[in-house]
Amino acid sequence: MEATVSDERPSQEGPATFREVFAQGEYRAVYAASALSWLGDFIAKAAVTVLVYRETQSVGYSAAAFAVSFLPWLIGGPLLATLAERHRYRSVMVACDLIRMALMVLVAIPGNPPWLILCLLFATTLANPPSQAARSALMPLILTGDRLVVGLSLNSSTGQAAQVLGYLIGAAIAAVDPTAALLVNAATFAVSAALVRFGVRDRPPAMSAASRSHLLRETSEGFRIVFGTPVLRAIALLVFSSMLFSIVPEGLAAAWAREGAGGGMDTGAAQAVIMAANPVGFILGGLVVSRAVAPARRLVLIRPLAVLAPLMLVPALLDPPPLVVALLAALCGFAVAGLLPVANGLFVRALPNGYRARAFGVMATGVQVTQGAAVLVTGLLAERIDIPTVVGGWSVAGVLLMLLTVAAWPSRETVDAAVEAAGNGTPPAVARPRQVAEGEPPVGGMPGERGRTSHTVS
Repeated sequence: MEATVSDERPSQEGPATFREVFAQGEYRAVYAASALSWLGDFIAKAAVTVLVYRETQSVGYSAAAFAVSFLPWLIGGPLLATLAERHRYRSVMVACDLIRMALMVLVAIPGNPPWLILCLLFATTLANPPSQAARSALMPLILTGDRLVVGLSLNSSTGQAAQVLGYLIGAAIAAVDPTAALLVNAATFAVSAALVRFGVRDRPPAMSAASRSHLLRETSEGFRIVFGTPVLRAIALLVFSSMLFSIVPEGLAAAWAREGAGGGMDTGAAQAVIMAANPVGFILGGLVVSRAVAPARRLVLIRPLAVLAPLMLVPALLDPPPLVVALLAALCGFAVAGLLPVANGLFVRALPNGYRARAFGVMATGVQVTQGAAVLVTGLLAERIDIPTVVGGWSVAGVLLMLLTVAAWPSRETVDAAVEAAGNGTPPAVARPRQVAEGEPPVGGMPGERGRTSHTVS
């Protein structure tokens, strides 16, 4: 990576400010492009389900139109993300935006049969993994030190806000004209491509032509690096574990609202409150922790926040009313947002340039799989057991899982060695612990403790 090791040490003076982050012109371009793309995507998701349902009167087709965006990650996310390593990050992002723009225009053509709409949507989402992997790998080249953590937190919070706002706008536009919403999404991709093309510096590919091998082999290296390196494996397990329970209230919101609505709140309002609570808590947690807590303290808070997140949902066992359920979900989202940007920042700092995009592909795919599995399993359990018992019991298991995860956290020396090796361009699998001189601040670990995401989830 471009920054020196000293630049990556937690600041003792306080957290980076939003002004410092937005002072970087390249970050402003990437942030604006990403925010537009996210907003357009969620507008289109809300609209396309309406469009398909109007054409087919089939709930199954409508659900398939919504779910198709997850398929590329599940069937080939790491492979597609590896492509970003082979080419210039800016070129990958621009090309993916233009491809998605053109395909969304085709989706918007009136009279398309439902099967063609689904095929076009699937082709559109195939561009998501390489684009997101390129953006994730580009971030540590633009921002260094604590600015990277604050930037990742801003991205995560903005993504959550775009989800809430995009669904609201998309549903409102789709009620009048779903085609217009799809064209809005196409326009956001066009503007995003222009912002990246003219706002981001061109850089050579992270992987030189001479170092290329077979695409499948390069992809398998991403799995080997993530799960074969102690520090990266610890972060991956933390991120995946947090996804296992934080998504559950949102995934079961519709059924939970039907069973628990009361106290003057109808079913629709209860569902909306429960579904919106976790994103709202995530937004607040990301912004508050990134700005109000010093970098070294954020590292110390990773482990308690990891346990606190599922603990917040354990009171669901008491079958609280929807507003209390929403509060619990918001508190869980707040805790997850406090640890994920710090974990993501440490993850990319422990990876040398040339491995980040494919490692991102592994992480993003794992997040999709764990979230989907959690909703599926808890949904099946809720067919036989009441939802409060399912969510509360699942969260108790989450507390135990998180206790095991944080107990296996790597030592401070291991974390320091991984970050130092990444700064020297050494593959993380060969990193070895080194002795830390007395009084020397740690590079990536937690002061006085056993040391320790985009992700994205950015």
